[in-house]
Amino acid sequence: MTTDQRPNTGSHDLPVTPALDAFMGTGWTATPLPADRRAAGHHLTPGRRARLAAAFPGERLIVPAGQLKVRSNDCDYRFRPHSGYAWLTGLTGEDQVGHVLVLEADGEAVLYLRPRSPRGGPGPYGTEFYRDRRYGEFWVGRRPDLAEAEQLTGIRTAHLDDLAKLLADGRPRTRLLAGVDPQLDAALGRPDGPEDAALATTLSELRLVKDQWEVQQLQLSVDHTATGFEDVVRALPTALRHGRGERWLEGTFNLRARAEGNGTGYDTIVASGAHACVLHWIRNDGPLDPTQLLLLDAGVETDTLYTADITRTLPLGGTFSPVQRDVYQLVLAAQDAAIATLKPGASFRDFHRAGMRVIAEGLAEWGVLRVSAEEALHEDSGLYRRYTLCSSGHMLGLDVHDCAKARAETYLDGVLEEGMVLTVEPGLYLQPDDETLPLELRGIGVRIEDDLVITADGARLMSGALPRTVPAIEDWMGGLLA
Repeated sequence: MTTDQRPNTGSHDLPVTPALDAFMGTGWTATPLPADRRAAGHHLTPGRRARLAAAFPGERLIVPAGQLKVRSNDCDYRFRPHSGYAWLTGLTGEDQVGHVLVLEADGEAVLYLRPRSPRGGPGPYGTEFYRDRRYGEFWVGRRPDLAEAEQLTGIRTAHLDDLAKLLADGRPRTRLLAGVDPQLDAALGRPDGPEDAALATTLSELRLVKDQWEVQQLQLSVDHTATGFEDVVRALPTALRHGRGERWLEGTFNLRARAEGNGTGYDTIVASGAHACVLHWIRNDGPLDPTQLLLLDAGVETDTLYTADITRTLPLGGTFSPVQRDVYQLVLAAQDAAIATLKPGASFRDFHRAGMRVIAEGLAEWGVLRVSAEEALHEDSGLYRRYTLCSSGHMLGLDVHDCAKARAETYLDGVLEEGMVLTVEPGLYLQPDDETLPLELRGIGVRIEDDLVITADGARLMSGALPRTVPAIEDWMGGLLA
């Protein structure tokens, strides 16, 4: 077959000759990892695995890191291992593609890994290091070998190729964290049934209370996020002149996130003017108007994969107009009321209820609500929600909406415990086309979101480095822009 008769292009690289293949297999210096290198938080993972295994005695538990997902043609999305896998192993890097943690029935942990491929030699992996675009070291970077991975984690390791034989055994009773690795789902024939769902639920619930190390990682992510918010304010003069100023600010924050951590914990929301009324506005393609507000919702994810989640609503011209100030003050009063409820033993829903009471009373006082606040707040009504659609906060950790597989009875309908980390984020979203609103209120969106950790006697504001009140925000912006 001639070159122009081949059915598709495949690779645009030249063919590898036998001479090149032989040459590539020789002359490489050994480059072992430092003997003292350990995965971050490795001292905590044995206890985490033991608690998970104790919930399912005598059963085999399979927790995959996940697989690559195609973005376009031969380009994959950047890989991030599943949060449960990272929590149990301490391994958080992009090199964890396809890896699997198995907790055996006796509680022993085994990591099934694709080890570093040899530099030449016989076997299917001898040329992987320079020829495989997805896994080759020359293409995507170095992976640990099995001994190094065991050194990093303290977990016994095995080659990923050995996993198929283990799965074919069919014993003992096996639970899979389903929906993470399509190849494992297919191999085990799992439709994510109730047995597997129980594993996901338990893993989420074990992560509800953060240990001291996790709180430190979250504080680090919060601190980097605060610096990113400062970067955004300093970039405002340039962004205001750009036709897509929102995107300029997105890039400004995301630069800080990549420089200080793994990246952003979620897509950055940069919403100016009426775009702030779109709760998850991530198009970020609008211009900036100095007479309007900017809603910035962003979080830096650390290299250990813990993320902050903070929102500030800022006047693009540096000062709030009287109407903008009124809306902002109402949302701030709601947040203050919500934060005041936080303490061990309080219902998780208490802070939302407290914030929404303030919102409903304010809307009624403005004449926006045509019924009383009490009527609007009644469980059979909820009319206030037209203007503040979503809940006022969520758990925070390795995922921005952390522990989402936990049962309602332990999360939404549960009580707060010391060590839980959560956001408090009431908002008002006054749609530009809402005829129930006076003209001066239409198109204003305000959200104020902070991260807090529950302490023995209340809660600590982790994001207190960023101003919250109107005067403090105006002074802060003035100082950064001077």
